[in-house]
Amino acid sequence: MSAVAWIAVGSLIAWVWLLLGQGFYWRTDQRLPRRTDPERWPSVAVVVPARDEADMLPLTLPSLLVQDYPGDARIILVDDCSGDGTGQVARDLAARHCGLPLTVVSPGEPEPGWTGKLWAVRHGIALARQQKPDFLLLTDADIAHEPDSLRDLVAAAGVEGPDGFDLVSQMARLRVVSVWERLVVPAFVYFFGQLYPFRRVNRAGSRTAAAAGGCVLLRTEAAVRARIPESIRQAVIDDVSLARQVRRGGGRIWLGLAERVDSVRPYPRLADLWRMVARSAYAQLRHSPLLLAGTVPGLALVYLGPPGTLVAGVVTGDALAAWAGGLAWAVMTATYLPMLAYYRQSLWLGPLLPFTAVLYLLMTVDSAVQHYRGRGSAWKGRTYARPEAAPDR
Repeated sequence: MSAVAWIAVGSLIAWVWLLLGQGFYWRTDQRLPRRTDPERWPSVAVVVPARDEADMLPLTLPSLLVQDYPGDARIILVDDCSGDGTGQVARDLAARHCGLPLTVVSPGEPEPGWTGKLWAVRHGIALARQQKPDFLLLTDADIAHEPDSLRDLVAAAGVEGPDGFDLVSQMARLRVVSVWERLVVPAFVYFFGQLYPFRRVNRAGSRTAAAAGGCVLLRTEAAVRARIPESIRQAVIDDVSLARQVRRGGGRIWLGLAERVDSVRPYPRLADLWRMVARSAYAQLRHSPLLLAGTVPGLALVYLGPPGTLVAGVVTGDALAAWAGGLAWAVMTATYLPMLAYYRQSLWLGPLLPFTAVLYLLMTVDSAVQHYRGRGSAWKGRTYARPEAAPDR
């Protein structure tokens, strides 16, 4: 066997394992559980951290204000030192829509050791606990909810106990309009599912834990047990860190794809998506040069190996390399098609996944370079030179 054939066979073995042995991550059937309505609807406090979101709030905040929820619910928007009038926009929207009661608070700049978002969440949760709500809904300022979203989330959580969930999270359907969004966004969710297979996350007793930060319903007692958010105050990948802490505290968690929760934030240019991914990519590798050194050739073998060996095999007449590379590319494409269908995108984008993987690989390398330049995770005018990854203990 030639060296090219060995690479092709190695890629094929890797993709057969991913297809069958990684929690069927490529399936998109993990949707919000349907349960009967509770006899008594629990109280909910919705916490929305917002920094410079004056443009987003008119598209999203009304969807929370008009929630059709039978129980007691209120909204706390935490204006995180915005410079664009975010707080006033929120107040004006609340006065116009006359829905759920809204409170706007401004905690000031974060103390050392806190990321900005979690500092805002801390103050929102602290204010919410004064009313002793049964649940906390943590949702971002760019997330729009259908009118029955809160009702469905609470019903899915169920009653407290072994049959209920302490954390219910939905991966909001991200905006896919521009060419770059079509190419990159479905792959972003695909790669997330590959790292944290939803089926494993949702299995009782599993060690895999993850959440999607844009929509997290959290039982208040579980938040207290897990010391949320103090226990994850430096985390950049705060949603995964939160889920891990809840699971370590004995809580049951559920994660799935959303059908009625959408992110409206646009990422029209490649540079916008690049910043979004690169700000936390190296944190995902725990800022480890060894993990980065292993990730680069690993991704190259898995994603670039199939098309590369197919072409090389055809050009050199190496039949084994061509067949193994082509079959690996076909398996890779097949695993990506369900995500493209979920995002209502052309299935012809499936074979382009290796190209998108190269972009993500470059984003990860750039994330590491920025980290060692002391720029760390930069977002909305704040830079965290040495942010922590999702903690393992």
